[in-house]
Amino acid sequence: MNLRARAICWLFFLTFFFCLAVTVHAQGDGKDLVAKGQYIFALAGGCACHTVPKGGIMNGGGRAFPIPLGTVYSTNITQDKETGLGNWTDQQIRDAITKGSRRDGSKIVPAMPYEAYSGMAQEDLTALIAYLRTIKPVRKPTPDLKSWVPMVRSLGIPVYLKTFGRFSTPPAQAPKSGVDRGKYLVEHVSLCGDCHTPRNSIGVPNRSLYLAGAGAKTGPLGVDIPNITPDKETGIGDWKREDIAEVLISGTKPDMDNVQGLMYEVIQGAPHGFKDMKHEDALAIADYLKSIPPIKNKIK
Repeated sequence: MNLRARAICWLFFLTFFFCLAVTVHAQGDGKDLVAKGQYIFALAGGCACHTVPKGGIMNGGGRAFPIPLGTVYSTNITQDKETGLGNWTDQQIRDAITKGSRRDGSKIVPAMPYEAYSGMAQEDLTALIAYLRTIKPVRKPTPDLKSWVPMVRSLGIPVYLKTFGRFSTPPAQAPKSGVDRGKYLVEHVSLCGDCHTPRNSIGVPNRSLYLAGAGAKTGPLGVDIPNITPDKETGIGDWKREDIAEVLISGTKPDMDNVQGLMYEVIQGAPHGFKDMKHEDALAIADYLKSIPPIKNKIK
C-alpha cells in the first residue's frame, strides 16, 4: 500500500470514529435532557391534573374541573397522534404551556395555569418538552368544554386574560439554590399558589391572600385547602423547615397525619411527582414559604 492509500485509510478511520463519538455524545446529551425533563415533570406534581384519579389512564386527560362558566376537561398529554401531543411541534407545546394557545390558535381555559408556567426557565421548559415526547401514546379523546355561555374561547377567555392575566418573562436558567430557587419552584413549576390561593366567583386569584388557603367555595376542586403562610395560628408558622420538606416528599405532616386529595396526587405523580423531589429543593421551597408574610386566614 502506497503512502497516499495509507493516508486515505487513516482519514477514513478518523472520520468514522469522530462521527461515532459525536453520535454517542449527542445520544448522551439527549438522555440527560430527558432525565432533566422527567425531574421538572416531577416538580410539577407529575402534571396530576391530566390524570383522572383512582384508576384513570396516566396522562390521558379527561379529568373534569368545575369553572364559573361550566366544566372543562384536562387534555391527553401522551404522544398519541390523534388525541394527544404526537402531532404537535415543540413550539406548539411550548405555546400551550406558557401562552395558553391551542394548535388552532384558540385559547385554553385558564384553569390550565399557563400564566404561572410562563415564568418557567427556558432550559427547564425545553427539558420538560423532551420528556413529554417519551410518554407512551394512549388514544383517549378529550371531552369538549361544557359551558352555557357562547364564545367562551373566542371572546370570553381573551377578555379575561386581557383584564386579569399576569404573564412573566422567563429566565434562561432557573435559580440553583436558596430562597430564590424556592420562590421559582413555588411560583413557576410546582405552582403552590394555584391551589393554596383563593379565587373569586370568576376564577381570579385573590393575591392579597397569596398562599393563605382556600375554602371549599373558593378553591379549585370544591375542598378546603390549608393556609401555608408562616402565620402561627392559622398557617404553618410553627412548622420547621424539615417538616415542610417532609410533607412535600412523603405527605406526612408533623402530627403524623397524611395529606389527602390533590396534594396526595401531586406527591405520587403520574408516575413521577413530589416524592421524587431532591431534598435540597424541598428545603428551598420550605425556606421560601418561611420568608413570605404571614397571613391570618382560618380555613375550616
